[in-house]
Amino acid sequence: MTAIRDAAVAGRFYPGAASELSAMVQGYLGEVETAEGPVPKALIAPHAGYVYSGQIAASAYARLKPAQSRITRVILLGPCHRVPIQGLALSGADAFRTPLGDVPVDKPAAAAIIDMPQVSVFDPTHELEHSLEVHLPFLQELLDAFSVVPLVVGEVKAESVAEVLEALWDGPETLIVVSSDLSHYLDYDRAREIDRETCRAIENLDPDGIAREGACGRFPVGGLLTWHNVVIDDIPANAAFVSLVASNALEPDPSEEDFGAVTRELLKHHGNTLVRLAWASIDHGLEHGEPLPIDQHDHPPALRETGACFVTLKCDGQLRGCIGSSQAKCALVEDIADNAFRAAFKDPRFPALSAPARDGLDLSES
Repeated sequence: MTAIRDAAVAGRFYPGAASELSAMVQGYLGEVETAEGPVPKALIAPHAGYVYSGQIAASAYARLKPAQSRITRVILLGPCHRVPIQGLALSGADAFRTPLGDVPVDKPAAAAIIDMPQVSVFDPTHELEHSLEVHLPFLQELLDAFSVVPLVVGEVKAESVAEVLEALWDGPETLIVVSSDLSHYLDYDRAREIDRETCRAIENLDPDGIAREGACGRFPVGGLLTWHNVVIDDIPANAAFVSLVASNALEPDPSEEDFGAVTRELLKHHGNTLVRLAWASIDHGLEHGEPLPIDQHDHPPALRETGACFVTLKCDGQLRGCIGSSQAKCALVEDIADNAFRAAFKDPRFPALSAPARDGLDLSES
């Protein structure tokens, strides 16, 4: 009998229906300009819900398009969030399932490393783990056919991870994917500071330079830093949720040097207006099922400028919804209204907000 590791976060971190999932992934990939240069041997990509990190993951995965028929094996490493382990844990499953189908586990490759002292088979840590699963739909949409070597990585020396990678490195048919988010739920200034430290460590191939709060995947990333050809992409850090791949732009663009000060000044003069607008969009959503329509002429010029925001909802101190934009694409007032509505009704981790639950919410913006 074939042992299947069933999808654990379908319908929460990404859509549970195959057609919707395929359309979402292809949509993200379609927004990425064709990348020039060689296909990377290894990627570092995020594992948060697609509404938070899908665009950034796509910017890394799109670089694989020229090798869609060449890559037939993916070594996938990610941190454990549920069941802690020491070392690296393989799965005993024969295949990993997503709404897009089953991905076979490369048993010969797993057999090649199972005798290493840092490697074991431990299914409980795989059962509910999302850090590996969320990458599979991107790979399924991009590659013709491939097998996977799934490795959940606990606390382990970077050298021990590097030994496993060396054993599995092989040729151009093999891709290495390391799953990691960066800082989480820090204030804006601290997020930018620690994310730049993490980026600098990656650029310098320095696993010891990644702080404990700098990347949840610091152990698999640390192992990869002894190798080259790592794909790194831009980090637009934000106060509500930072979950992005590492950046090769370690120094801020001169035009962004005062971004934090400008943001604080904007909130000082217009913060109350933006909060009221977010609540109004949520209330409109409860009644009409859609975001509040925005007439930009009803708002001051500063709020009509192109901007991006995150809206976070909490109930009794616990997260109840968080949706935002990593890039500025429309007027700030429109982005506020849209993200407030989506945080209340479209965050895949939570049921849609009901009218009785509305009064128990706290709302913040960034």
